[in-house]
Amino acid sequence: MITEKQFEAQVKDLALLFHWKYYHTWRSIHSPAGFPDDVLVRERVVFAELKSETGQPTPEQYFWLLALTEAGQECYLWRPSDLETEIVDVLKGDK
Repeated sequence: MITEKQFEAQVKDLALLFHWKYYHTWRSIHSPAGFPDDVLVRERVVFAELKSETGQPTPEQYFWLLALTEAGQECYLWRPSDLETEIVDVLKGDK
């Protein structure tokens, strides 16, 4: 089973391959809880919360995804099983 850290590296590699600007907070200790793991910028802005297959988002993570979505932003909760489908489609620009 892939760890969340390994999964994050895969998403980063794909994002850079498809020419996205990639942001990931290294240490969020002094930041508000729950902000999405990754912010990807190309012709649009994508916010992505990354979880292992069994990992569950915290209430704060759900709050941020909902708040950003309600503000018209493109947000995802991605798991390793999404890599070869939704994630590739989003990062290629097919979705």
